Amino acid sequence: MPSYSAPLRDMQFVYNELFDPAEICALPGCEDATVDLVEPVLEEAARLAENELFPLNATGDSHGCQFEGGEVTTPPGFAKAYQEYAEGGWIGLPCDPKYGGQGMPGALNVLLEEMGCSANVSFATYVGLTRGAYRTINTFASDEIKDRYLPKMVSGIWSGTMCLTEPQCGTDLGLIRTKAIPADDGSYQLTGTKIFITAGEHDLTENIIHLVLARLPDAPVGIKGISLFLVPKFLPDADGEAGERNGIRCARIESKMGIKASATCEMSLENAKGWLIGGAHKGMRGLFAMMND
Repeated sequence: MPSYSAPLRDMQFVYNELFDPAEICALPGCEDATVDLVEPVLEEAARLAENELFPLNATGDSHGCQFEGGEVTTPPGFAKAYQEYAEGGWIGLPCDPKYGGQGMPGALNVLLEEMGCSANVSFATYVGLTRGAYRTINTFASDEIKDRYLPKMVSGIWSGTMCLTEPQCGTDLGLIRTKAIPADDGSYQLTGTKIFITAGEHDLTENIIHLVLARLPDAPVGIKGISLFLVPKFLPDADGEAGERNGIRCARIESKMGIKASATCEMSLENAKGWLIGGAHKGMRGLFAMMND
């Protein structure tokens, strides 16, 4: 019967011998990341990967995500596992404590991601996209946007994506056509189509925060004219909760050979409300911050 056993001894060697724990603890915000703390974190992460995530791997792939009426349902067990994963603080482990994270070093997070991807890569995509979106927002967005969105992303109540590719272009992002028209309130109205969007729609979180590449009306041609926008599935209300449905929806999901429990979506934007991140025509900076995470 298939099984997964996390290579704990190898990981402990990497962290304790190949890395320098004292040097890691000397980094700003990592003072508490001592060996005494890291060891039980690794052990608990291994238990979670082996006993909770891996058993969902094969069943998730055989069942796959289901699409109906613009909504995506993940395979049985995924929503419960994601909720437990989020409530355990695993999504926010490497994130800024200011937004509810634990501020653990990236070196530790890499080891945890290796376990997650080995045990259940479909599940890991939802977590990884959220962390990547978190990093981009935390690096380039205004304090107002960070305060509004990051606490719920760090807690796992909301998730994140990156919307890049379009039907007429693959990796040549200079050809994207999604438009962003300025509105009177400082926001933008986005219209276009994005394809191959990992975790673009699902039932794991209350809201999905999309980072979307688009063009302003005065944008230069090519990649120098690309800007980055934050487009939530649901617009936050006055209390910061998921409120009115925004104009971004899933049109369909891809039929794939594998990793079927990870929803790969075609997203349609029709006057979807969004906010500029990182400055006009500087979207590639935000893109690479997320892709390199």
